[in-house]
Amino acid sequence: MSDIDLSGVNYQKILFCTDFSENAHIAFKQAVKATSSQGSEICLLHVIPEPDAQFWKGYIYEVGDMDSKAHNDIDKAILEQYQPLVPEGVSFRVEVKIGEVARSILNCIGEYGADLVVIGRQGHGAITSWLLGNVTEKVVRKAVCPVLVVPMKIEKSE
Repeated sequence: MSDIDLSGVNYQKILFCTDFSENAHIAFKQAVKATSSQGSEICLLHVIPEPDAQFWKGYIYEVGDMDSKAHNDIDKAILEQYQPLVPEGVSFRVEVKIGEVARSILNCIGEYGADLVVIGRQGHGAITSWLLGNVTEKVVRKAVCPVLVVPMKIEKSE
């Protein structure tokens, strides 16, 4: 298995969904390949699941500046893992939302006007993999634009 051939396809607004896993990083490389360079835009979307957000909300106030640290960690990951891969001439923006993951992604597709959604097939750990699989399935079933689901094997086989 090799890279997905997206040559000749002109996507202007790509919504890339990440949980910052290894598979998401591999999927981002495919999102970059799907851009038509000049004038294209990639919107990186990270959704914090509502139950996690509720847990952290209570924890954040007890620990102090945890909210700021989490925000800084997300910013650092974006700057180090994703920003350097964005080609010149391609706009890059970031959205962080809290809520039910699949619903948040589907809402963002409409709000953003995405031509393509790119998402990895596997996330962190067994439970997240199950959850992400469930999320991916819902997004594929209900999205109003094409969805590119990228397996980890796409890079591991090269």
